[in-house]
Amino acid sequence: SNTTSYIESVSGVAAGGRTGLTAVVVGVLFLLALLFSPLAGMIPAYATSGALFYVAILMLSGLVSIDWRDLTEASPVVVTCLVMPLTFSIAEGITLGFIAYAAIKLFSGKGRDVSMSVWVMSAIFIVKYLAG
Repeated sequence: SNTTSYIESVSGVAAGGRTGLTAVVVGVLFLLALLFSPLAGMIPAYATSGALFYVAILMLSGLVSIDWRDLTEASPVVVTCLVMPLTFSIAEGITLGFIAYAAIKLFSGKGRDVSMSVWVMSAIFIVKYLAG
């Protein structure tokens, strides 16, 4: 998915990759990894749960900067955090988080606090859900 591509791109930059050569090296290594895919398929899904919990803890560290006293700020975060594991999709969590943020701000009378880009993205996401 696009979300995964973005996360992998950010990971490459964070690891020190500065040029397109980083992507080429990663691509070659992925091709080599195909040789080991049958071996990786033998590893049960629950064996990776420790790594997933570690990543989740790292992601949760950003929650300390949220103003939890302001429900118009905290509620969309809760929606996002609940939807991600329930749908097994980071993209769905972010999508519903955008929609929840815009809707909650609108219905609480704080619609002017929402940037135009959030309104546009929320509208696109709503159309996506309505279109099926």
